[in-house]
Amino acid sequence: MSRPPGDAPRPRRTASGGSGSGSGAGAGRSGGRSGADKPAKPAAGRAGSGSAAGRSAAGRSGAGRAGSGRSAEQPPRRRVAEPRRTADGAPARPARPRAAAGHREVAPPRRPSARPARRPAPRRPAPSAPRSIKLADPRRRLRLVTVCLLLVFALFAGRLVQLQLLDSDALAAAAGANKYVRVALPAERGSITAADGTVLATSVDAYDITADPTMFTPEFAHLPDAPEQAAALLAPILGQPKEKLAEKLHPNSKNPKSQYALLMARQSPAAKNQIADLKTALTKQTDTAACRAQVQLLKKPVDKGGRQFLDAACVNPLAGLFWDQSTRRSYPAGGLGSNLVGFVNAEGTGTGGLELQYQQQLAGQDGHSTYAASGGRRVATAGGARQDPVPGTDLRLTVDPDIQWAAQRAITDQVANAGAEKGYVIVQDVKTGQVLAMATSPGFDPNDLSSARADQLGNAALQDAYEPGSTAKLMTMAAVLDTGKANWDTHVEVPNTLQRADRVFHDDVDHETWYLTLAGVLAKSSNIGTIEAAEHLGATQAESNKVLADYLDRFGIGKPSGLGFPGETRGILAKPEDWNGSQQYTIPFGQGLSVNALQATSVFSTIANGGVRVAPSLLAGTTGPDGKFAPAPAGAQNRVVSEQTARTLTEMLESVVTDEQGTGNTAKIPGYRVAGKTGTANRVDPKTGKYSGYTASFIGFAPADQPRVTVSCVIQNPVNGHFGGQLCGPVFKQVMEFTLKSLQVPPSGSEAPNLPVDWKP
Repeated sequence: MSRPPGDAPRPRRTASGGSGSGSGAGAGRSGGRSGADKPAKPAAGRAGSGSAAGRSAAGRSGAGRAGSGRSAEQPPRRRVAEPRRTADGAPARPARPRAAAGHREVAPPRRPSARPARRPAPRRPAPSAPRSIKLADPRRRLRLVTVCLLLVFALFAGRLVQLQLLDSDALAAAAGANKYVRVALPAERGSITAADGTVLATSVDAYDITADPTMFTPEFAHLPDAPEQAAALLAPILGQPKEKLAEKLHPNSKNPKSQYALLMARQSPAAKNQIADLKTALTKQTDTAACRAQVQLLKKPVDKGGRQFLDAACVNPLAGLFWDQSTRRSYPAGGLGSNLVGFVNAEGTGTGGLELQYQQQLAGQDGHSTYAASGGRRVATAGGARQDPVPGTDLRLTVDPDIQWAAQRAITDQVANAGAEKGYVIVQDVKTGQVLAMATSPGFDPNDLSSARADQLGNAALQDAYEPGSTAKLMTMAAVLDTGKANWDTHVEVPNTLQRADRVFHDDVDHETWYLTLAGVLAKSSNIGTIEAAEHLGATQAESNKVLADYLDRFGIGKPSGLGFPGETRGILAKPEDWNGSQQYTIPFGQGLSVNALQATSVFSTIANGGVRVAPSLLAGTTGPDGKFAPAPAGAQNRVVSEQTARTLTEMLESVVTDEQGTGNTAKIPGYRVAGKTGTANRVDPKTGKYSGYTASFIGFAPADQPRVTVSCVIQNPVNGHFGGQLCGPVFKQVMEFTLKSLQVPPSGSEAPNLPVDWKP
């Protein structure tokens, strides 16, 4: 290869390095030229790179050896190949591009070069395609978030609907409860009066005596025994044991912070005034200035002497007593008609008698007052609401207080004289069915229930079921006469004993055979004669039983009287097909069935009213809150027997009283014709269910020619005597005389017929 012009030939180095150095330099030059003349082609990368690397390594080895032989004065220099130039000195053209694919170009032999070949830069690997990260589908996350948000919004919307629509009234009421105070306005309970307006039950002002137990502690009251001292002062006024009052004044162990204790409810104004005066007197004894000083010094140290002085100056054992106004039920007439009127409990609710029966009408309707309050005080400018209470309805009874008093006095005295368990008297108007009196002994005072026994609180005249005995013979005679099976003068032969079914029957006394008229059977109260008369009611005994049962039903036996009185008994009357062998013969004379006293009285009133039964009544009318009186409807009426039968029975009943052989002579009233019937029956003990003792009774009406009033008397389990005429005849006479005078009933204008009671065979 020719040198370019102007280049001087390169001097050869000394051969101090020997043949190895020359060879190494040549190799180095050869390698350097080869590398400068022809750059490696990418297509021959593997061959060119391998040979060039080998030559480069050989060059480095040869240079090392040449350097070791070179003098130390001049370090070897690295020669850099100059760029190729053309003959005119211009830079040579760049190498031509490599051959096309599929044609391998053979490089020409390279000239040895003294320069080491330039170390090619390491080839960077071709960048690979970036790795892709596979992400989850974002639509699923969006759906989940959307659902969660919808649920949250749904909850808020539901709560909003609940607050604004469903619970708005309740929430408003709850909010108002914290702001507004509602005070009950009790309605005034209606009164109960007698027929003439006499007050039997009414409501009056009263006071509940209360206390704050925390004010009776030694720390507050400055007394070690404040409850005991206060109880000793209150016991005489309240009528309670001081031990019981002291127990209430001590703080409750279960609730020691309780500030309320009810000592006595519904006390009279007089009792409240006594307590107030006593409390005021004790307050005046305290040193007000010292007490105020004590309040100021409580948080400051005080010596022992000063403390004792202040404590003594402020002692008032009744300081913790208070009273609240209320009402209580009062019975101005005391025990008059108490078994009929009834009573109320501690809350003022009717629990017995008419107080219970007409509880809803008497109670009225409570009102209320609502006002805004702050700090426990009323806010005057905030307004409020008020609903006035509706007073209860007043009841006016049919009871005549004077007749009621006479009946109670008569039965009370006779029960005591006879040593009886109890007794009752009923007075009824025969035309209207109204009860003019209903007395029971023993009675009670509703103002003081603590002194009465439990068995005294009822109304035995309506609640006791007893076997009526001979007074029931009137119904048997009514059936016989009304069916035309006999007349008052029908002859009846009455033996001393009579065998029927499994029993032998007797009259109340032993006797030879009696020859009596039907009137005489009733006048002498013959059981055997009544059985014989009842047997003619039907062709067979079964038919007779049905006929008699039908008449008993017409008279109201075994059915409610219609009063609706609490606890009233309907009596006991079995169906005729259920009457046993002896019962079908005992029922005609009043045993084997049971009634209450009003049912028995109503039977006689039916005969006195011409055979027409009028349902009994106790209520004359009511007066409402508007002050208008509304009369009660008249009692229902139904005919039981014909008027002729009733007239005949009345004359037969007169024989019981007027005839010397009659059992009711003790019931005679001068100037008045009296019709009545005695009764003496074996008594069923309600505790054992067995016969024990007697029931004595007498029921009659007067005047017999113009009946106006029926009076019945029943005495249970007497000790001194047991016959009805003996015990109840005098009571009937006493009550009937008073009633006829009180009602100004004129005496009878004719004499009794005095029907024959016997006949000669």
